[in-house]
Amino acid sequence: MIDEKALYKQLNDPSTKEAAFTRLVREYQEPLYWQIRRMVLSHDDADDVLQNTFIKAWGAIDSFRMESRIQTWLFRIAINESLNHLNKKKQTLSLDQEEGGIVNSLASDSYFDGDEVQQQFQTAISTLPEKQRLVFNMKYFDEMKYEDMSELLGTSIGALKASYHHAVRKISAFFENND
Repeated sequence: MIDEKALYKQLNDPSTKEAAFTRLVREYQEPLYWQIRRMVLSHDDADDVLQNTFIKAWGAIDSFRMESRIQTWLFRIAINESLNHLNKKKQTLSLDQEEGGIVNSLASDSYFDGDEVQQQFQTAISTLPEKQRLVFNMKYFDEMKYEDMSELLGTSIGALKASYHHAVRKISAFFENND
């Protein structure tokens, strides 16, 4: 676990800023990658979004004031970058093409090693609205507490619980309808 207060001080010291940011990247790149990957599904897209996340973080590091944890701040940037990426993709594809494209890109992704059930599970998740998909991924895969999600997303705990419940119901219905 990284000492965020010490890291914050190093990030604000011009003589240690670059080394501290390198440490920040090493510490958070894997969890950020997987959060992004579950949203955008494609390995190549996740790599691009992760890179954009760190570029944005580097550009904004001087304005970060420890009002939230560094991890929370980075995840917020990653989520916004993921949503921006998905919105750009949506503008170029119709909804039917997008859902088919997501499923096809997942099936053809050489980095995806899941079996047929795992692929169906990811397909079901991909049919969720963005907010529900985000909440489901954070709760199911990351086992994130609602309190942490609330801080990260700026949404009430009750609304997050409702989003998760609706997501679970929709995923269950997907499997019932596709047996």
